[in-house]
Formats: sequence, C-alpha cells, structure tokens
Amino acid sequence: MQKLLFALSLGFLGVILAHSAAQSQPASCAERTRVVERLQTKYGETRRSIGLAANNGVIEVFASAHSGSWTIVITRPDGMTCLVAAGESYESVNDPAQDGEKA
Repeated sequence: MQKLLFALSLGFLGVILAHSAAQSQPASCAERTRVVERLQTKYGETRRSIGLAANNGVIEVFASAHSGSWTIVITRPDGMTCLVAAGESYESVNDPAQDGEKA
C-alpha cells in the first residue's frame, strides 16, 4: 500500500513539477547531457532516484554524499531538462517499511 501511495504521490508531483517547469524561465532548462554534466562537475552530484511522471516526463533526484547538496530535475518529452528544486543536507534513508517489512 505504501508503494502505491508513493507511486501516486510521485506521479502527482511530476504533473505539478512539469507544469511549473513548463512555465519557468528558459534559463532553468537545457539539454539533459549539459545539466547532468554540470551537476556532476560543479556539485559532485550523481543520480540517486528516477521516476516517470504522468505527462511522460522523467523526474530524477541527484545528490552528493560528500557535500549533501541535492537537485531535482524533470526531463520533458521534448528532451529538455529543467531544474525543479535544489537544497542541502541530503540523506539516503533505508526504511524497512518501504520494503513491506514491519518497522
């Protein structure tokens, strides 16, 4: 049940983010290869998770274990990747309840 709720939440978030990204300033979007390269070289971030939004956009979370910085991007069906959010203090969480186990 939690996986279904998570999937639905991710899909809903994707729709909202895609709509927001479509209306954002062009400076926050670029070709995916350029965005990923910049996240890796400037911030040391690598992809940590990925999901498909309802509009067929691909949502990815990039983060750095060293600095704790994180970035969420969406790649639209037209191939453009747009920055959605960024921040600090990223942590990976291993929640047994996510795997169907009781906590």
